[in-house]
Amino acid sequence: MRVEPVARVAGEVVVGGDKSISHRALLLGALARGRSFVNNLSAAADVESTAACLRACGGSVRPFGDGRVSLDGAGVGRSLRSPAAPLDCGNSGTTMRLLSGVLAAHPLEAVLDGDASLRRRPMDRVAQPLRLMGAEVTTTAGGTAPLRLRGRSPLRGVEVSLPVASAQLKSAVLLAALGADRPTTVVEPAASRDHTERLLGLCGVPLTVDGCRITVTPAEVEPFGLRIPGDLSSAAFLLGLAAPRHGSAVRCPGITLNPGRTGVLEVLSAMGAEVDVTETEPAGGVEPVGDVVVRGAPLHGLVIAGDAVPRCIDELPLLAVLATQAEGTTSIRDAAELRAKESDRLAALVAGLRAMGARVEEFADGMAIEGPCRLRGTELDAQGDHRLAMAWAVAGCLADGPTTVLGGDIVAVSYPGFFADLRRLAAD
Repeated sequence: MRVEPVARVAGEVVVGGDKSISHRALLLGALARGRSFVNNLSAAADVESTAACLRACGGSVRPFGDGRVSLDGAGVGRSLRSPAAPLDCGNSGTTMRLLSGVLAAHPLEAVLDGDASLRRRPMDRVAQPLRLMGAEVTTTAGGTAPLRLRGRSPLRGVEVSLPVASAQLKSAVLLAALGADRPTTVVEPAASRDHTERLLGLCGVPLTVDGCRITVTPAEVEPFGLRIPGDLSSAAFLLGLAAPRHGSAVRCPGITLNPGRTGVLEVLSAMGAEVDVTETEPAGGVEPVGDVVVRGAPLHGLVIAGDAVPRCIDELPLLAVLATQAEGTTSIRDAAELRAKESDRLAALVAGLRAMGARVEEFADGMAIEGPCRLRGTELDAQGDHRLAMAWAVAGCLADGPTTVLGGDIVAVSYPGFFADLRRLAAD
């Protein structure tokens, strides 16, 4: 994908349904006892991986066009069966981890596999708590996929302390807990996005949240109806592009404002961008939704660390790019989890930004970026990572001269229309 420099961006973009919520809606719809309806389901390839895996296990996922889907389930432990072949999770860590929790509570056998990128990501961290609950789960010697699973019904209710703040890991345990013989408690070291908890509440599942301690009591999952809000993580890359450019403004209506996701908006505001948020009707009565406008302004460096990191983990590549346009030093720490994503995002960001002329120091858990600097267009490799591809596109718009993003079509994993929307904003 070739990206040309852009002096100004302006306009409105309606992004597709939120990817994180879409995964969870499909899985809970498959577990509910009855028919559920979902509207504005994400068109991301990752979400289609979840739908395809559910169908392979006997789940009823019926699309009606325009993101509308009906889902039929028979209840926890009864809805799914052993697939005839290994389940292809594609590039989606969310599919593999959350689906493993769902399948663990069914008396079936399954192998979960994926592409080369997914096979490099850590999976033993999800296998361990599922083993504690009574499922048989094995990974490779290196703790990666393929993941081989033999479920059990019922599972054992347990208390699990997670090694990292991870919504995927937490959600895998919470979904498995629906098929346990007693309540299950998950304790996180820091709060992560709570889409699963909110949707469980929508489905009538009893749960309590006490800080970073979440307890689920097994219960039938009630059918539900939900219109999925727009994806903030997708919108952020377009909103962020407006931030360092005076006269630029981008509006994205109807996106999720889940508190576990709005860290990127808070960081943009703290850096000096003008961020306006107008809340609207919550989706399903449980997920905050609103319209967001970002207007360009002089940016300054800051520190992103601690509990703020899980709340903007997917957008840190964008924030690292924007830091090159900010006055002073931007320091990103406590972000070692970025090394276990679709790529080693920390190493890739440091190498790519240096290739564009940025002054960057790498740490084991983050980086420091000195700004402002003039980026120069160059050739950058997305490394099979959709967030990197979008970050490099933003960097290319801010650079002098054209930038080529190798493997840029990987954006289809989360945002198939990204480059088309980017070009339209630049042309308005």
